Parts: sequence; structure tokens; C-alpha cells
Amino acid sequence: MTGKKILMGIGSELRGDDAIGNRIAVEFKAFGKTGWISLPCETVPENFAGIVEREKPLLLVIVDAANMNLAPGEFRLLPKKKLNSIVFGTHGMPLKHLVARLEKSAEKTLFIGVQPENIGLSETLSPALEKAKQKLLEIISKEEWNEIKSL
Repeated sequence: MTGKKILMGIGSELRGDDAIGNRIAVEFKAFGKTGWISLPCETVPENFAGIVEREKPLLLVIVDAANMNLAPGEFRLLPKKKLNSIVFGTHGMPLKHLVARLEKSAEKTLFIGVQPENIGLSETLSPALEKAKQKLLEIISKEEWNEIKSL
């Protein structure tokens, strides 16, 4: 394992709040935080699997919109067993299978789901998701994982 950490953000830029993971990865990448690789994966996270497998990170953090029946903007750490039932199907490969593949290359994997408000056709995040994005960027930057409740 390398000393690196990888952030994978997933989501459709054309589906409103579904873009949350991708937006977080884009903004985190702009921070240029040492020791991190930030991957805005949009709807094809499987296309970035080779990077994770090559880098063998200490930590892999995946962020995506997830229907958890919470208030919009709430976020949780999700167990792998719940991924197929609560994560939206805007991806090519089911996330449960992708995470099973990727966690073989990472020492630790965290999956963060964010409750969307609107996943209709839109290129903007709702106000609740903008607020969640800022909070998650802070948590990820400081690596304060205990600030995120588990589902």
C-alpha cells in the first residue's frame, strides 16, 4: 500500500443533486491537498478503477448521492451491503460490485452517501446539497471521519 489516499466522486452533472460526489471531487482536487488523489468520476467510476488498483491507497473515500430517506443534504457512512438498494442507478456498473473490486486494493474504504433533494434534469445543486458539499469538503480535508454518522 502506498501512503496515498484517494477520493472518488460519483454523479451525473445533468441530474441536479446527483452530481454531489463529482462536485466534491472537483473542488477537493482544486485544494491540491498533499497525499491525496481526487477523481471526479461522473457516472463512470469503473473507468477509474485502474488508478485505485495501481496506487493501492491507504484510504479510498467514495462519495455519491444515495436515497436514505433522510432530509436533503444529510450524509452517512454506508455499509457495502446497502449500496445497491440506496444508491441511484446512474452508473454503468452496480456500485456494490465496483466497491467489492476496489476495496481489494485499498487498506480501508469509506462510502459516503448524501441524501439528494432533486435528481431531475438540472445542472445545479439544491441549497441543502451546496451546504452539505461545503461541510463534507471540510470533513474530508481534516479527515474527521467521526463527524459522519453511520447508516
